[in-house]
Amino acid sequence: MITVNNLSISFGPEHLFRDISFFIGKKDRIGLVGKNGAGKSTMLKTIYGIQEPTGGSVSKPKGTTLGYLPQEMKHNESNTVLEEAKLAFSEIEKLETEIESLTQALNEREDYESDSYAQLIIDLNEANDRLTIMGSSKVEENIEKILTGLGFESNDMDRQMNEFSGGWKMRVELSKILLLAPDILLLDEPTNHLDIESIEWLESFLANYDGSLLMISHDRLFLDKVTNRTIEISKGKVYDYKFSYSRYIKQRTEDLEQQREAYKNQQKYIEDTKKLIDKFRAKANKAAFAQSLIKKLDKLERIELDEFDSSQMNISFPPAPRSGKVVLKAEDLKKSFDGKIVFENVELSIGRQEKVAFVGKNGAGKTTLSRIIKGELSPDTGSIELGHNVKVGYYAQNQSEQLDEKKTVFETIDDIAEGEIRKQIRAMLGAFLFSGEDADKKVSVLSGGEKARLALCKLMLEPKNFLILDEPTNHLDLKSKEVLKNALIRFDGTLLVVSHDRDFLHELTTAIYEVKKDGLRQYLGDIFDFLKDKKAESIAEFEVDRDKKKQKKAEAQKPVENQQKLSYEERKDLQKQKRKLQNTVSKCEREIEKCEQRISTLDKELLNVDFSNPEESQGKLDEYAALKKKVEDLMKEWENAELELDGLPVPD
Repeated sequence: MITVNNLSISFGPEHLFRDISFFIGKKDRIGLVGKNGAGKSTMLKTIYGIQEPTGGSVSKPKGTTLGYLPQEMKHNESNTVLEEAKLAFSEIEKLETEIESLTQALNEREDYESDSYAQLIIDLNEANDRLTIMGSSKVEENIEKILTGLGFESNDMDRQMNEFSGGWKMRVELSKILLLAPDILLLDEPTNHLDIESIEWLESFLANYDGSLLMISHDRLFLDKVTNRTIEISKGKVYDYKFSYSRYIKQRTEDLEQQREAYKNQQKYIEDTKKLIDKFRAKANKAAFAQSLIKKLDKLERIELDEFDSSQMNISFPPAPRSGKVVLKAEDLKKSFDGKIVFENVELSIGRQEKVAFVGKNGAGKTTLSRIIKGELSPDTGSIELGHNVKVGYYAQNQSEQLDEKKTVFETIDDIAEGEIRKQIRAMLGAFLFSGEDADKKVSVLSGGEKARLALCKLMLEPKNFLILDEPTNHLDLKSKEVLKNALIRFDGTLLVVSHDRDFLHELTTAIYEVKKDGLRQYLGDIFDFLKDKKAESIAEFEVDRDKKKQKKAEAQKPVENQQKLSYEERKDLQKQKRKLQNTVSKCEREIEKCEQRISTLDKELLNVDFSNPEESQGKLDEYAALKKKVEDLMKEWENAELELDGLPVPD
């Protein structure tokens, strides 16, 4: 479907990648991986068409549609959810304009047997089909259907975007893409800011999506569940494997080992051959033999070792100053904004060297609660107290966005470092993969992952014994996440982490706290124990809801004893009205079926019509348009009749 051919992108003298090629086929589910700064996001932007390549091309068949979810989304914060989602349908306006233009072009031309005229008809049919798929007559209905599927309530539709957290805003952006039903999805870290339940929903959705997928993600489990192919960008080259991430890593390791072994054997062969050449070239009776060996070496195809970027962060948190036995105690906390309660009845106690996690749905108050613990926000009611000698280190969810983009990497750290640590800034930056000239880069040119690493570096400037980390893995590549996780496991202080990353939390924390509106719920054990319990609860809740619905429906169908009985004349009128509506429904269904059969016939006839006869060709085009309009009107009439039928009282 999409061919990337000899693509090169450079910024000044530096090449991000050069002459790389690959193909995205139908139903491909590709994970695009690589270190921060390798060029993954740039690749998506280039394929989508918002980044111009330095060389090479990206080609796709005419009519192929793309949906792009960027890493950093921009919305009109004053728009309502419904207004923002409607922006997806700007393509409908373009299609309607295109259809009008194509129809006019057909009317003005008389070269009915030419290939270009036939192409105009094909283009018109494709545009009409696309418009039908997008459901131009039911725009608002389709929007609400998708938004509801993504977890929005009906009363959320008129709320402004600035009232929602990052995860909910991402869902609005995702809804805009789903409404367009593109052939290929290009997703840049779609799980950032999503809660765990939403990630599991997205896994299921993408696994069943009818189109193709090219996705950047630093969530190992997510990649394994969704993708069937992995492309890694490393040092300007691409490595393409027909496996999901974990199997790819295993296979790549084996391939590299085989390559090294083959390289080693070839080097030994070359060395031995050179010795033979040196031995025989001076002897007259062996000179011809020596020359044949030289020619053989010249023709030898040399094995080149792949240059994978094996660099990784090398960090370790400073030893934590000793704190009191109780690090944090919170009682009866409540927080609301504009009269809307975020949470209440929160009770929490964390002891020295405990490692706990906050999880919960987007908007449940995880970040709000962590900011209250940090002291950035005050609760409406209740009390919160830090223990003796507690020194807090805080990493905000948007920490990387708060960096001054005008400063260099070195200046960012140098401006806040104090005392002896100033002598170690270069070494610290090197540990976070900012070595040499990288330390002099402006923050503005860094990738999302590089900014996240720099923000983490700031956290290491002085020893802390209580780390509060809000989504620290957002934007970090898989290797960096693993290094951070191991550093936190070794950290001898207390840890509170807000995260949606299941692989990151696994074996890191000893307790999980689910943040809910009515307080905290504690789960002792690992994140997967929590998810297992949640799934069991969800099934139980579903069964209870299902039984309630059955009971409610049965009660609604029971005749009410005290209901006033209808008179004979009222029953007669009701039956007459019911028959009339039923006849309307049946008539509409018959007419719709006839119209659709005729439309199907016309689709075939238009491909073979004799356009030397303008009256015949124009007549068929007019009939086609009229039938489409008739079907639309009949559908509305059918829906109205069905609604009236449902609203009629049941005769006693």
